[in-house]
Amino acid sequence: MSNSLHNGVIANNLADMYRLAAERYGDLPAFASRIGKGVFKPISYGDLYESGLHLGTALIELGVEARHHVAVLADNCVEWNMVDYGVLMAGAADVPRGTDVTNQEIKYIINHSDSEIVFVENKRLLDRVITLMPQMNKVRHLVLMDREAEAPEGVLSLQGLLRRGRLLREDGDRQVEDRMKQIAPDDLFTLIYTSGTTGTPKGVMLTHANMASQVKFLPFALEPNDRLLSILPVWHSYERVFQMIAISNGSCTYFTSLRSLTDDLKTVKPTMMASAPRLWESLYLRILKNVNESHWIRRGLFRVAYFCSRMVKGSLFFLQGKKMDIKGRNAVASSGLAVLHMLRVLLFLPPYVALNAVVLEKLRQIVGGSFRGTVSGGGALQPHVDEFFNYIGICVQEGYGLTETAPVVAVRTLSRLVIGTVGPLYKETELRIIDLNTGDVIYPNTSNPGEGRGLKGEIHVKGPQVMKGYFKNEEATSRVLKDGWLNTGDIGIYTFNDCLKIVGRSKDTIVLLNGENLEPIPIEAKLCESPLIDQCMVVGQDQKQLGVLVVPSLEGFEDQGFSAESVVALSEDSEAHDRIVQEAKRLISKDNGFKGFEHIHGIALVSKPFEVGEEMTNTFKIKRHVVDEKYGDLIQRIFNP
Repeated sequence: MSNSLHNGVIANNLADMYRLAAERYGDLPAFASRIGKGVFKPISYGDLYESGLHLGTALIELGVEARHHVAVLADNCVEWNMVDYGVLMAGAADVPRGTDVTNQEIKYIINHSDSEIVFVENKRLLDRVITLMPQMNKVRHLVLMDREAEAPEGVLSLQGLLRRGRLLREDGDRQVEDRMKQIAPDDLFTLIYTSGTTGTPKGVMLTHANMASQVKFLPFALEPNDRLLSILPVWHSYERVFQMIAISNGSCTYFTSLRSLTDDLKTVKPTMMASAPRLWESLYLRILKNVNESHWIRRGLFRVAYFCSRMVKGSLFFLQGKKMDIKGRNAVASSGLAVLHMLRVLLFLPPYVALNAVVLEKLRQIVGGSFRGTVSGGGALQPHVDEFFNYIGICVQEGYGLTETAPVVAVRTLSRLVIGTVGPLYKETELRIIDLNTGDVIYPNTSNPGEGRGLKGEIHVKGPQVMKGYFKNEEATSRVLKDGWLNTGDIGIYTFNDCLKIVGRSKDTIVLLNGENLEPIPIEAKLCESPLIDQCMVVGQDQKQLGVLVVPSLEGFEDQGFSAESVVALSEDSEAHDRIVQEAKRLISKDNGFKGFEHIHGIALVSKPFEVGEEMTNTFKIKRHVVDEKYGDLIQRIFNP
């Protein structure tokens, strides 16, 4: 991997990075809150740092010791960053979670993390936390972050703590600077409880050194005039690292939401953002719907423009070494293909140039017109969506990582934008691919360095971003972390052009009665290409054949003349059910590269969409054990009608 392009401030701990960023970027905007349509209120690097000093000083007076844990239950907002600054500058570590947290999670996380101070974003959530206080004996103080709401008796306010800290500093209190100097690279900066797809949440211990490595080895350049749009949950490590990168480089991060995203893209005109696959899938469907509803001439122009773009961009990707290679082409085959791709570029370039300006440029305006790229993470990007945006000129880079790796392990760059992969490894990251059956290392092959690429196995990684372990859970830590190597639980392939391809999860692998092993995620991704399918989950563990639970797309059916009532009826002899059966046969077929044992032989329709906090994690991954339990009877009827 190429050297880091990082030009921003670099420090061994995040509190020191905040200090250096304030010194370098001073009056430049650090974060901006949406206060109305098209209107954002910024806070400067200097003011944010001053707030951190004040809050850190007040927290020390409240008894927060170095290496203590402070819980923060809040979503993306400037106040969140003030608290983050204050907690870290006091030498403590934060324990973040969003406002969609359940009561059970609140009790478990706060008690398990030994948090004595809890910051709460709004009054509604505060009322819930207060009712749980008898079950959280270690909590000494609750702090309301909302500056517009009045804190009830016995509850502190963020604004009050900021005022108190300012007064202490005016009287000469400089304890917070002493705490900052004492922070060691191996100290925790955060304790993130995973909302994983299985089991009880585990507290991932991430250190200042973990996050510093992510900032230091950033493989693309950011500048102080860059504008980032923040839409993913800040308590999640992926959005968090983007904010740290922005702070290091003096860029401004604007807070948005799904509700206001369309307007904010036009107002902010972001140059970069962290994103999740769900956002691009929704945007893709919206674009196609608008095209299909347009005049036949516009439809025709779009299809010709996109076809020419696929031809030109696809060939250029090959010629630039950006075409995924998992088989290993010899020099003769590569040369022959290169000639064919050059001819294809020459043939389709003239119409592409003409239609790019007339048709595709208008589509690119949907992300504001200044977009340099996005890194999609937190889940697999569907191949057809990935190709679509990269071929029309909206650069979607895909990354890969886990909360346990702070989080980035690999990420595509502009020079290594290989569609179908998550790009090259992050600098100083080591990779092993392990055979699931034998436990042998199949990549890298030490006895024959030329072998190992293109083989599928479990991904193990080692590097400066790998977590310290799970808090108060040595057994879970020892299961995944050995000699510095982290077992990710993901299945992948290292390609012949030095990129990582994610195939699925070893825990998600379905084993049929005949012993065939298969990955459900590629099948689910293909099924979701249908406009009639909103969500789905493949089932079939220990069965003869595969089945699938499907959440039908009401909008997709209505576009084809069905009434919503006829779809939600979910009758197995309904026309809607038959249409989805036909779609499954069409998509999961030999023609599309699926083997016979991967074909779908039973379908059940689910009326209620899978939702975050229930059947899905905050990063839109299906909690398979939850769906299995919730729809157990329905799954049984697939296999025993």
